[in-house]
Amino acid sequence: MAKANIRVKNIYYMLSYAFQTLRENGYRDVASEDFDNIHDLFAAILIRGVGSQVKRGLHRDYIQKQEPLAGLRGQINLAETIKQQTQPQGRLICSFDEFSPDSPHNQALKSVLLLLLHHGNVTSENKRAIRKLLLYFSDVSKVEPVSIRWDALKYHRNNASYRMLLGICRLTVKGLLLTTESGIHRLSAWLQGEEMHRLYEKFVLSYFLRHHPDYFPKAAYIDWDIEEEGHNPHLPVMKSDITLQSGDKRLIIDTKYYERGTMQHNSLYDSRTYISSNLYQIYTYVKNSDKAATGNVAGVLLYAKTDEVVTPDDDMIIGGNLISLRTLDLNQDWSVITSQLESLCSWLEITC
Repeated sequence: MAKANIRVKNIYYMLSYAFQTLRENGYRDVASEDFDNIHDLFAAILIRGVGSQVKRGLHRDYIQKQEPLAGLRGQINLAETIKQQTQPQGRLICSFDEFSPDSPHNQALKSVLLLLLHHGNVTSENKRAIRKLLLYFSDVSKVEPVSIRWDALKYHRNNASYRMLLGICRLTVKGLLLTTESGIHRLSAWLQGEEMHRLYEKFVLSYFLRHHPDYFPKAAYIDWDIEEEGHNPHLPVMKSDITLQSGDKRLIIDTKYYERGTMQHNSLYDSRTYISSNLYQIYTYVKNSDKAATGNVAGVLLYAKTDEVVTPDDDMIIGGNLISLRTLDLNQDWSVITSQLESLCSWLEITC
């Protein structure tokens, strides 16, 4: 069965586009290392990032606590005091805010460091480094990785350095699904599903933002070309993964990452065709974007290459607009990958 193959080193390069922090001096040695597996790559990034955070001091936040105390602190919780019958012992149940490192952000960091330590394929050297870092998390609660509410973690000026670290943590928990083999819990060997798709999409957009800002790369919303005035709330939202603009020409790129095949198989005729839903989607984006029917809007379906013998590679003029299918081979040297991305511009006769 077909599957996607990606070099571990290329995952690091993709991450360095998705998270600009990885381009800073503290991570340069990671770029020069060779990793046998993705667990060790993630561990190396977190060791450097968390180590740097520890030197600056773990972020603290006001955490609401409720404890039986001999003296008054904060507010008395009378109902709990009566319920727990602490008054005869000279104690009151008090609710108060404590400035503590036991924040959801630090809990997530500790949780993932423990996950890599106990269930990841990590070198002995990196395991020792993780154990040393965990000593600084003694006042941070241990939580189950599956209970972490990633979308609820908020960032501001004082904890902005956590954004990349927790991005790596999220990839570890949601992308490297915990499996059981012979009674032993292990992280899966490769990033899976939605998290890998998110990284792939973010990488491609970030690549153009970094190297071709003059094409105004963005994940743009596309309005439906409807005749009625006003907005129809029942129409689904259309949002491109990447839109490039050069003068009156527009290129809409939709990234597709599939673990098992980029073509659909018709068992009745024993044939392979392009995935119909993908074609319908990009065609709809292009035609609604080109409201004046100028032909100056084109669309690209950009697949991550699998080990299939036949993969999408085609150019078609449909209804006056160019629709292209391309496959990005993430298992090649990085220079080949960037060359493939650069070639996207030439389809609209844009000089990159």
